[in-house]
Amino acid sequence: MRLPIPDDFAYPEMFRIHQHPDIPAAVNVTDTLATEWKKYSHSMAVQPGDRIAVGIGSRDIPDLVLIVKTVVTWLKQAGAEPFITSAMGSHGGATVQGQTEILAKKGITASQMGVPVRVTMDVLPMGEAGGIPLYLDRLSHEADGIVLINRVKPHTDFTGPIESGVIKMFSIGLGNQKGADLYHRTAVGRGFSNVLLAVGRHLLQTTRFLFGVAVVENQNKAICDIRLGTAQDMEHIETRLLEKAYHCLPGLPLDTIDLLIVDEMGKDISGAGMDPNVVGGKGVCIWSDDRPLPDITRIFVRDLTAASKGNAMGLGMVHVATPKLVDKIDMQTTATNAVTACCPEDCKIPLTLATEKEAVAAALLTIRPYTLEDLRVVHIKNTRDITRMLVSKGCLPDLEKKPGISIISDASTMTFDKTGHLSAYV
Repeated sequence: MRLPIPDDFAYPEMFRIHQHPDIPAAVNVTDTLATEWKKYSHSMAVQPGDRIAVGIGSRDIPDLVLIVKTVVTWLKQAGAEPFITSAMGSHGGATVQGQTEILAKKGITASQMGVPVRVTMDVLPMGEAGGIPLYLDRLSHEADGIVLINRVKPHTDFTGPIESGVIKMFSIGLGNQKGADLYHRTAVGRGFSNVLLAVGRHLLQTTRFLFGVAVVENQNKAICDIRLGTAQDMEHIETRLLEKAYHCLPGLPLDTIDLLIVDEMGKDISGAGMDPNVVGGKGVCIWSDDRPLPDITRIFVRDLTAASKGNAMGLGMVHVATPKLVDKIDMQTTATNAVTACCPEDCKIPLTLATEKEAVAAALLTIRPYTLEDLRVVHIKNTRDITRMLVSKGCLPDLEKKPGISIISDASTMTFDKTGHLSAYV
């Protein structure tokens, strides 16, 4: 689609700024894991010959290969026969092949890990919790023990004492397509936090859960905390780690933004493509919690990451785009994820303009009356990488008052190349 741009239309000047967040120090993963294992190994009920399912999700986690290999080695030294399985709900198109490929792309293969990789979409019923039918991955149910490895972080759509982490992976991830679909639908009426706690607590008490490995990632994408937890203390450990993870959450330095330009969105950046904890708003899911700040009027996203493999979850938050993003959408994969998450709004295609110059103009033509002096435009790479960004002149009065903000360039007018695409990248 083409958009006629008025002859007198002017684009803002932009300044480069640098945020200096308080970043927790990274830990030595090998040493910290060894310390944690010493605290728990004596109480682990692992018998020679036990088949232990080690569940891995779809999210990118720093040092994941090292962590998985370490855990597998512990189990083998204890005489067990571990195998790796997927714990990722409906991701990978809700297929065995898709989830196996996701694991392989993370370096989680039989040859790398020295143990089998087994994946199924089959589930077995596990009774009820608070009237909610429960399901568990068949391979994990049949195993003699279950180990889960996941990152603890604020969830993109709901808030509570437990959000993304080992317990959510146990409930949603090992629920496979059937469980993930049911729990999301149940959350429409009961709230996701309530559903997650009911399901997770019941599974921890009634299954052969051996232990979980919970990690926290700092703003530099390095592990700043890592803990083991058994069924008895997993919830307590996650609650404590979630507080630290909130401290590590990237944030935009402004409460009100007219236009946010995002270079890329994708499942490898956030489960919602763009983290609503960063961009604010209610999100697109009917069960999403509201995050009133920042208040952003328009969002223009330039591209979809290659690692997303066409999964454009989060699309419902985007107001304008170009074919550069839209043509990469795999609607089948996106629809599978969106329906499972009860977020059909994520399959809405945003206003799609032929060029980025037209997309920016369309966004600015649909906001409040403004001048170039008070216009508040922010341009970031993605919602995980917001240490450096571009901001318009109208942002400077607030930013100059904030500690930890450096303005590192003079003004430069937003420019576009001959094809109409933005010349500057963050």
